[in-house]
Amino acid sequence: MKKNLFSDNKQGSKGFCAALGISAVMIGWACWFAYGQSRKLTDELTAKNSVSESEAPVNKRAYSVPKTTTAVRTTVPVRTAVKTTVTAASAPAATLPAASVNISVSGQEEAHDSAAKLSDTKPPLKDMSFMITGFSGSELVRNETTGSWQTHNGTDFAAEVGSDVYAVSGGDVTEVKNDPVWGITVTVDHKNGFVTRYCGLSQTLEVQQGDALAAGDLIGTVGNTADIESSLTPHLHLEILHNGAYIDPMSELT
Repeated sequence: MKKNLFSDNKQGSKGFCAALGISAVMIGWACWFAYGQSRKLTDELTAKNSVSESEAPVNKRAYSVPKTTTAVRTTVPVRTAVKTTVTAASAPAATLPAASVNISVSGQEEAHDSAAKLSDTKPPLKDMSFMITGFSGSELVRNETTGSWQTHNGTDFAAEVGSDVYAVSGGDVTEVKNDPVWGITVTVDHKNGFVTRYCGLSQTLEVQQGDALAAGDLIGTVGNTADIESSLTPHLHLEILHNGAYIDPMSELT
């Protein structure tokens, strides 16, 4: 019996097409299922992680800036006994501000009336025989401590630390301070245009601001507190002004 080749080919072609269609449907369904599962998983993860800011706990830490504590420096205490003590200054000795150094104006010493004199003068030290540095007027001299050239507005008398310092004339104590350059300093106004200034004293004084002194009254003792002259041997730095101008202390003490 003869086979119908045309019929067999036709039937085989139909079977192949049917199988191909079924495969396409299965592949499409698998892709759709996978996509659905992926979308579902994505939605679940998004819903889980998307917590609103109002619902999410916020961890806040309070930071406090420490308050700066400023040390309060008291002035010279009110005297309860005869002696008072000036608190030592904390200014560094290494840096000496130029603005704090008294510089004489040229010709300033000529403003002094040579006829005017301090009355009833007494020596500021029992022994004034050794003068380290004299009054320079308008002449610049080299400072042995700073190495700078400047005027020297007073006279330096060598004396041991603890030596008594006396008022050269009667007057009122107008200032007691611990100067960052000149150390423990006492200023006395003599009411006749003259002012004396005692620098480099020790911390323990016999006077305070407002005291009335007579010539020869004890002011304090020699110290070593004047940073600007700290390289010199212990001494008293004495300044005398007349009508606001620095004058040579020796002109009033001799």
